[in-house]
Amino acid sequence: MSQSNSVPVNEAARNSNTGPTKNIVDTTIAAGHFKTFAAGVKAAGLTDALSAKGPFTVFAPTDDAIAKLPSGAWDALLRDSAKLKAVLNYHVVSGHFMARDVKSGEVMTLQGSTLTAAVAFADLSVNGARITQRDVVATNGIVHAIDAVILPKNWQLQALAA
Repeated sequence: MSQSNSVPVNEAARNSNTGPTKNIVDTTIAAGHFKTFAAGVKAAGLTDALSAKGPFTVFAPTDDAIAKLPSGAWDALLRDSAKLKAVLNYHVVSGHFMARDVKSGEVMTLQGSTLTAAVAFADLSVNGARITQRDVVATNGIVHAIDAVILPKNWQLQALAA
């Protein structure tokens, strides 16, 4: 193959080794299907924390997942920044966990309670929420899309929505 008809060698080398350029917050915004989650992160005052060095693994509910909450539940959370912060921190664990690294069992969240990961063949879930998109890499960690909002044990959405 003639190099005169291809990309210059220096440019090819530069482009072949590009890593992530956005932190977790910017990555969720850029993805386009975490807009509600990203707005919640901002409302809860977690932007700086999730933009920090990390590494973090975030199990981020998609916009569709948040839309499945009972009517008024998300709006109630947005009005209570302490509860919103706790719920969002429950979706974050310290460390860099690609999907292949996730093992069945409990893991401590930044909220201070454990969540339960389950691995069954190719299916991964946390607290029953399916991971629908894996390994969205950011400069300070990993984002996995999930199909539901997860809550610590004994928390109820009705109580949050009231």
